[in-house]
Amino acid sequence: MGPLVVVLMVAVLVLAFGMIVALLVVVRRTSGGSVPRAAKPSPEQVQAVHEELEQAREEAREIRHKAESDAEEILRRSEAAAESAAQMRREVEEESRILKSELKELRTDLERREARLAEREQRLDEEARRHSERGRKLAETEVELADRREELLRVEEERRVILERVAGLTGEQAKAELVREIENQAKREAALIVREIEGQARKEGEKRATKIVTLAVQRLAAEQTAESVVSVLHLPGDEMKGRIIGREGRNIRAFESTTGVNLIIDDTPEAVLLSCFDPVRRETARLTLEKLVLDGRIHPQRIEEAHDRSRQEVQDLCARAGEDALVELGITDMHPELTLLLGQLRYRTSYGQNVLKHLIESAHIAGIMAAELKMNQALMKRCALLHDIGKALTHEVEGSHALIGAEIARRYGEEEDVVHAIEAHHNEVEVRTVEAVLTQAADAISGSRPGARRESLEAYVKRLERLEEIAQSYEGVEKVFAMQAGREIRVMVKPDAIDDIQAQVIARDVAKQVEEELTYPGQIRITVVRESRATEFAR
Repeated sequence: MGPLVVVLMVAVLVLAFGMIVALLVVVRRTSGGSVPRAAKPSPEQVQAVHEELEQAREEAREIRHKAESDAEEILRRSEAAAESAAQMRREVEEESRILKSELKELRTDLERREARLAEREQRLDEEARRHSERGRKLAETEVELADRREELLRVEEERRVILERVAGLTGEQAKAELVREIENQAKREAALIVREIEGQARKEGEKRATKIVTLAVQRLAAEQTAESVVSVLHLPGDEMKGRIIGREGRNIRAFESTTGVNLIIDDTPEAVLLSCFDPVRRETARLTLEKLVLDGRIHPQRIEEAHDRSRQEVQDLCARAGEDALVELGITDMHPELTLLLGQLRYRTSYGQNVLKHLIESAHIAGIMAAELKMNQALMKRCALLHDIGKALTHEVEGSHALIGAEIARRYGEEEDVVHAIEAHHNEVEVRTVEAVLTQAADAISGSRPGARRESLEAYVKRLERLEEIAQSYEGVEKVFAMQAGREIRVMVKPDAIDDIQAQVIARDVAKQVEEELTYPGQIRITVVRESRATEFAR
């Protein structure tokens, strides 16, 4: 408000000064006339005075108007100057505030740095004191060690003197005795260290092996179905059952004698059962009966023809199964005979587990473990896939399936690592390679999974196989079939080599041997069939 007051005072002074000047002009003009002061003015003079007064007033008004304009201009300038001064003052105050804030922050930062420096200096002082204390203790320890060294030297000297006096040993002999004692002690300590290292290595190895096996089992998702000894064939109608049985049962007898499979016809609507422990034989019989039903002509000659064609189809299915297994595992360069043998394992079971599925599953497991161990996955899959290949020939060749499989693999040009893994997977040959160890592990994992194998089915199959082997061992026997879940053995003999009396003897001897060697529930009927057949063609 101070500058505004000053401006207003200046404006008032200018206005007053203008009025004074106007009055002075009027007085001067009035006093400068020729009329005497005491004479009475004339109207013209009065009029002239009035005009001069009016002119003076006009000039006074102009002077006042100009003074007011000057005063307003001065007021505007003063207000602008005041606003500029206020803005500058605010800027100065803002800069002062910022400077004060920065100064405060700098002061605070400086105080923090001084505190850190003081703390660091304190830590350095404490560290110096600790070092000084440690140096003092080290000096004391050195002195103590020097004293102990002197004491040990003295004791050693006394011991040497005592040893020489008691044992009659010289210093060199005592030194040799001491060296032997130290050597024995070092050996004991080394043995303890070696045992500890071996324990740690074994522990780490078992841990890593468990991890690898667990990962392989978790990554493998293979279904497992229990094997059955019965197949069901659906018929187009129940009247087909009578045609299958034939007149006086000749068709069903011919079917069972040709295929070696028990054909069960009961009250089940539009279905018959095929029972046999041998899955290949049962599958062949199923295809045979299916062809007969589709053709509609069922008689003994037709049964034999359909059986021959079905047997060939089963062989083709086996070859295709082997090729599918190789494609699934990504193996391409394998001998065709090995592929065919693999396919034959499609109908072979071990403790209720399908052997071909077991080999494929083992190959997947071996490949996963080989990948974890940075090994050759293709080689490991090959070893695991072929490790049970010998089971395809166990009925034809005597010996362990592992050794038989190794001989087959060597014959068809497999690598020596693969051959060794096959022959060593049951420890019949000493294991020499990592591939053989992983093959054993994959075989064990696949076979030991819950639900993979069943002991009861395997024991049942072995019992039926043993029944057929016992009957087949007699001279003159042509074919043997275990029928009705092992409750009957049907023995086909050669009619030109065995007569009726010898057939009775064979039946009695087989029954006696079965009683002595096997354990079974109930009783087993042995039926010896001696059939003469004459065939002639009418042209």
